[in-house]
Amino acid sequence: MTSSPSPATTPARPVRGRHGAVASPHHLATQAGLLVLRTGGSAVDAAIATNAALAVVAGHSCGLGGDAFWVIWDEERGEAVALNGSGRAGSDATIEKAAATGLAAMPERGPWSITVPGAVHSWGEAHSRFGRLDWTFLLAPAIDLASGFPASHGWLDAIERSATVFGADGDWASVYRPADRARRPGQIVRLPALERTLRAIFAEGPEAAYSGSVGRSTAAYFGARGVPISAGDLATHTSDWGTPLSVEYRGVSSLSHPPNSVGVVALQTLGMLSRFDAPDAAAWDGQGWSDPAWIHLGLEASRLALAERDAHVTDGAYMADGEVASMLSDGHLDGLAGRIDPRRAMPSSPGTLPRGGGTIYLATADQWGNAVTLLQSNYQGFGSGLVDPASGIAFQDRGAFFRLDPQHPNALAPGKRPAHTLAPGMLMRDGRPWMVHGSMGGEIQPQVFAQFVSAVVDGRSDVATAVAAPRWAAMMQRQFGPPDLTELESRVHDGLPEVLAAMGHRVEMREPWTSSLGHSHAIEIARDHDGALVSYAAGSDPRAEGSAAAW
Repeated sequence: MTSSPSPATTPARPVRGRHGAVASPHHLATQAGLLVLRTGGSAVDAAIATNAALAVVAGHSCGLGGDAFWVIWDEERGEAVALNGSGRAGSDATIEKAAATGLAAMPERGPWSITVPGAVHSWGEAHSRFGRLDWTFLLAPAIDLASGFPASHGWLDAIERSATVFGADGDWASVYRPADRARRPGQIVRLPALERTLRAIFAEGPEAAYSGSVGRSTAAYFGARGVPISAGDLATHTSDWGTPLSVEYRGVSSLSHPPNSVGVVALQTLGMLSRFDAPDAAAWDGQGWSDPAWIHLGLEASRLALAERDAHVTDGAYMADGEVASMLSDGHLDGLAGRIDPRRAMPSSPGTLPRGGGTIYLATADQWGNAVTLLQSNYQGFGSGLVDPASGIAFQDRGAFFRLDPQHPNALAPGKRPAHTLAPGMLMRDGRPWMVHGSMGGEIQPQVFAQFVSAVVDGRSDVATAVAAPRWAAMMQRQFGPPDLTELESRVHDGLPEVLAAMGHRVEMREPWTSSLGHSHAIEIARDHDGALVSYAAGSDPRAEGSAAAW
C-alpha cells in the first residue's frame, strides 16, 4: 500500500475553470459557494453562502457575532467598491463607565470586549446591491451544516484549546462542548441553536439579527451579561460603502479596504518595498525567496508599518482629514523606506494594540467577471467567550482594540469602530482585477499580504504556489511588546536563518505548515490581450482545511 504524498513534498497547483471560482479555509464552505455559482449566483451570492457555511464549520474564527470587510469588483460598472461590515461600540461604552466597572484597561475577552456584530448586516447590504439569487437559497447550505457536520481535526483542536480558556461550565461549553468531553474526528457535530438562528435569518432576512427575533434575543442576552450594547444599538447599526485604497507596486495596482481596516498598513508595506530594487525572479523557486536581503527588507518594512498602525489606524470617522492619504503619499513612503538599513535590523517600537487573531479569508469570482475579496472574524478564538445559548451566536471581542487612554487613536467612545487587523486584497492590471487575495493572522496579515504580492509580481508565481510558500513574520513575543522577533517557517531555504541572524534578527523557527503564520487563499482572473475574461485559477492554503474550486 502506498501512502499519499505529504503537502511538504507535493507541489501546489491551482485549480482552473471558465465560469467562476471559490477559495476558502474549509472545503465544505467552498462547496457551498461553488453550488451557488453553478446555480447562477453572483460572486457576492457565493461569498455570502461561503461565509455562512464557515460560520458553522469554523465558528471559532468567524460567525454571526463577528465583523466583515469586503472589496467587491463590479464588472458592469468597471469599479471596485469597499464595504465596511464592522460594528461599533455601544451607546453606553464610555471610558468613564468602563472605569466605574473597575476596568483599568480594556479586557481581551468578556462583556466589554464586544462590539455590535456587523457581518450579517453586510451580507444584506452586499446582496441588495449585487445579489442574483434569492436570499433564502444562500443560507440553505449553512442550515444543513448546522444540523450536523463531521468534526475535523482543526475544529477539534480549536474546541479543546478553547475549553482550557472557557472551562467546562457556562454558555460557551453548553453550545460547543455540551458533553464535557472531547469529540472524535468524524463524529457529527450538531449546533441546534445556531441552526434555529440561521433559519430565522433565512425567513426574516438579515435584519432579523438586528431588529428582528434574533436581535431581540441578543439584546436580552447582552443585558443579562452586562454588555454595554442596547437593543437600539443593534437596531440602528449600519454598514458603509466606500472606495478602496491603492498603491502602485511595479506596474500593478494593489487595493485594500480603508480604515478602520488595516489595509492602509498592508499598502504601506508594499509602498516601502517598491522603493527598493526588485529581487531577482530567479531567487523565487516555489519554496519562497532564497534572497535573505529581500526577506530582511520585508521584515523591516513590516515593523515600521505596524508602528504606523498603532499611531494612526482607527475608525476612519475619527481620523484627521487627509491623514490616510498622507500615510500613502510618496513623501511619507519615501521617508519610511529611508529609515530601513538594507544591511542591519533596527530596533522596534513597542506595540500599543493587542496581538493575535482568529479570522477567515474567502475569495469568489463569477461568470460575469465580478469578484469578491472578504475577511470575516471573531478576533480571538470564539471571540469574547460569550455565547448566547438561545441563538448559538459567539460574539466577537474586537472591542479589545479600544484603549482607555483618551489620547490614544483607538480611545473608547460610544458608536466608534475599533481598529481591525483585517486587510482584503485585490490586484489590478490595466484597470481590471487580476488577483483577489488575503489571509487570516492578526498582525501578520499585512505581512502575508505583502509576501503574496511580491510572489506573484516579483516571483511571477501562480496563485497556488504563492499561498503555499514558506513564510516569515515580524512578531511580538508578548502583549504590547515590540515586534522584534523574526519567525521563519522551517521550510525556508537553507542558510536563510543564519544570514538573517547575522544581520541582527532574533530568529526562531516554526514547524512547517504552521497556522500561526496565517492561512492565505487567492483567485487569479485571466484575460486575453483584448481584456476579455478567459478563465479563473484558484489556490487554497495547505495550512488550512480548505479548498479551492472552479468550474
